[in-house]
Amino acid sequence: MQTTIKQLAQQFFSEIQAIRHHIHAHPELSFQEFETAKFISNKLNEFGIEHKTGIAGTGIVALIKGKNPEHNCIALRADMDALPILEANDCNYASKNRGVMHACGHDVHSACLLGAAKILQATKDNWEGTIKLLFQPGEEKHPGGASLMIADHALENPKPKSIYALHVYPHLPVGKVGFRSGQYMASADEIYITIHGKGGHAALPHQTIDPIAIAAQVIVSLQQIISRKGNPLIPSVLSFGKIEGGFATNVIPDKVTILGTFRTMDEAWRTEAHKWIHKITNAICDANGATATIEIPKGYPSLFNDPIITEQARNWASDYMGIENVVALDKRMAGEDFSFYTQHMPGCFFRIGTNTNNEKFLAPVHNDHFDIDEQALEIGMGMMAWIAINAVATK
Repeated sequence: MQTTIKQLAQQFFSEIQAIRHHIHAHPELSFQEFETAKFISNKLNEFGIEHKTGIAGTGIVALIKGKNPEHNCIALRADMDALPILEANDCNYASKNRGVMHACGHDVHSACLLGAAKILQATKDNWEGTIKLLFQPGEEKHPGGASLMIADHALENPKPKSIYALHVYPHLPVGKVGFRSGQYMASADEIYITIHGKGGHAALPHQTIDPIAIAAQVIVSLQQIISRKGNPLIPSVLSFGKIEGGFATNVIPDKVTILGTFRTMDEAWRTEAHKWIHKITNAICDANGATATIEIPKGYPSLFNDPIITEQARNWASDYMGIENVVALDKRMAGEDFSFYTQHMPGCFFRIGTNTNNEKFLAPVHNDHFDIDEQALEIGMGMMAWIAINAVATK
């Protein structure tokens, strides 16, 4: 079967490469993936794969049934959305939608899943069970398309016993894949603080309640949540990416807004840290005669790779790629809404290398020059199909 999968991945490569080029050239923002979903649906129809559209808006759920479909069920997931980035690449498949770009590789993920789907459909008489395919919207935007897919019953009828997904990784060369058991990625919460003061003339600060000065105190003090309130053994990040307020050198404004993010790998500490953000901000504002509006919408939970199925997948990858090409991944403070699925069933989120010999295609994700060595497509579709067939056979 492994030889067959590799042969089919090689045979389908040109077609999947063309699919990736089309999706990359026509990116759509989170929850606006209407044309992308139509394109993927048409491809699934061409492959003869039954599926439903309109899940959580633009999501798609497909089923490939092997022999004895009731034997078992597992799921594979790919995301479809792009980012609000102006692409800087000069290639014939560069974005045609100005200001929107597949800078995180979701075009690669969707193409790989379509490639895996074609392989699985071609081999369905050689394996037992059902493999569910999830093409998901909105990974890049709160509240995360995964949570909406789950709410729209994507994990039901049938319910998978486990779920797998791959992600591009420009820090590894093509031919390498990476895994990490247990805690892998952080929760990701957005912070919105508005400090309400009293504006006035900058030459008469005693007649004002200066929200800019108060904002400075708040930002500096909140950093102590990590250094003095948090357990140093628990990875945590508190960063602020935007401060907005004021409009002239000699005017103290009425309000200042502060936007940031809090990330950690411990759910109890996550809840506690939210309370400290509220408490410290309100205390500083109260001491200075100001008030604060604080919103911390709860984002993606931390991503935990189930140790049992991740070790199984690592072993299957070693068989498929060679043990020397399977590496251990470090923890990452980035967030991923695949974590919502792992709250409902064991999951494995792994990486595929996408650079060329650590010399080309090194731009990181979310960069306007991001691109890949497209041999990663052949590896990605083959790996997904190989892992799926092994997983669905494992009770």
